Amino acid sequence: MPKMKTHRGAAKRFKKTGSGKLKRARAYTSHLFANKSTKAKRKLRKGTLVSKGDFKRIRHLLDNIK
Repeated sequence: MPKMKTHRGAAKRFKKTGSGKLKRARAYTSHLFANKSTKAKRKLRKGTLVSKGDFKRIRHLLDNIK
């Protein structure tokens, strides 16, 4: 059988932490900032972890990422 390949689209969007969790960027950061409060925009800058349910789906795409 051929080798399993990493899903390149997912590899560009997620990074593994030292403990094996997945980091992701937040959504809603590309435009329409006039409608968002300063506090909301500031919170969008920080990354966050992938939720438990999504982690189960995404880990299969990133099996080969260290």
